[in-house]
Amino acid sequence: AGVPPQQGPGGPEQAAADGHWRPWRFRMSNDVWGTPVVVDDLLYVTSFEVHALDVATGRRQFKTREVAWSMDVADGRIHASDGPTLYALDAKNGTELWRAPTDGWAYTLKTDHGTVVTATRGGGVQAWEAASGERLWELTGAQSDFETPEAGPVIHGGVVYVWSDARLRALEARTGVERWSYPVGDAASCGGVPVRLLPAPDGVVYICAGTRVLAVDIARGEVRWRFEAPAAFLAPPAFAPGPAITGGGVYVADYLGTVYALDAADGRDRWRIATEARQSTAPVLAAGGALHVGSGSALYTLDAVTGAPKWRFAAQGEVIGAPVVADGRVHFGSADHCLYTLDAGGGALRWKLATGGEITGAPVAANGVVYACSKDRCVYALDALKGTGLARPPQR
Repeated sequence: AGVPPQQGPGGPEQAAADGHWRPWRFRMSNDVWGTPVVVDDLLYVTSFEVHALDVATGRRQFKTREVAWSMDVADGRIHASDGPTLYALDAKNGTELWRAPTDGWAYTLKTDHGTVVTATRGGGVQAWEAASGERLWELTGAQSDFETPEAGPVIHGGVVYVWSDARLRALEARTGVERWSYPVGDAASCGGVPVRLLPAPDGVVYICAGTRVLAVDIARGEVRWRFEAPAAFLAPPAFAPGPAITGGGVYVADYLGTVYALDAADGRDRWRIATEARQSTAPVLAAGGALHVGSGSALYTLDAVTGAPKWRFAAQGEVIGAPVVADGRVHFGSADHCLYTLDAGGGALRWKLATGGEITGAPVAANGVVYACSKDRCVYALDALKGTGLARPPQR
């Protein structure tokens, strides 16, 4: 596939003089990591520092002076950590708003409703006032078995979920007061994999703990149901609202690649289907009555109601990051260096872009544009419908 025009650090080609948007790519001087964040007219990406790129042209508007090992953008602020320090910047111009020491090396941060939650190596968890950087509370001896961003604490709806002393604890985000706890077990009893969870809009937090799936009432901590599988789950659950007859339910995939459809009301195993062994920590994607799951080097699409396979698309390398669905198209990257766009209904390849490195993160689709980061140190912005929009070279 064709490659969009590109320049080195400092900005790619400007939008065409006719005012039409053109695909672009921006090359960093260092590796890019994580999933890009799009807010209004800026795209934020971490490449040692936070870089803010104009979505229309790819021109860099600013970058931070500090390293940002982790980042989140919310409420007009960039919250980031260079390890021992947490800091906040104005999201529009990069002006520093505040900074605070974390008393440890922060390996993850998340924001929700004006609260920032960080986790530091050695079992620390801290909550901060997002507007001022005031420390609200902290814990020790938590989350210490798996100190990775995807296994860190989860904050959602004013509740922080922390794995500590073999229990999953639900804490009030502003005060740290424990709302409830549940004995999910230690790392050994969870199969040597981290607890992964999803707070869902039906008032339930769905939890993968080793080979178990649990449904716990968010308000009271009561267990509604539990499900046991033969193999452990590496990824969090996915939830689709509505009754089972329209594709609603809880969907999980274990490391062997078996996908399960569980009834959200009682945990009943509606169906299960085998795909390929998967090391991905990305959840199943439920969208439009279908499930999309990257397993091995293929993307599988299943009917959410029956589990019947709709189509399978084989890439040439492992599919690690989550796919994204928008406007009837599914976008995903692969370790084969390519970004793929398929028809979500039938699986036909619409376009693909060959980059210079593996694409292991999830792409982002917004306003008819799909953004992706490659290990070739580039950020790509493609037309979601046409890709680069460039004519293919004649076949020899």
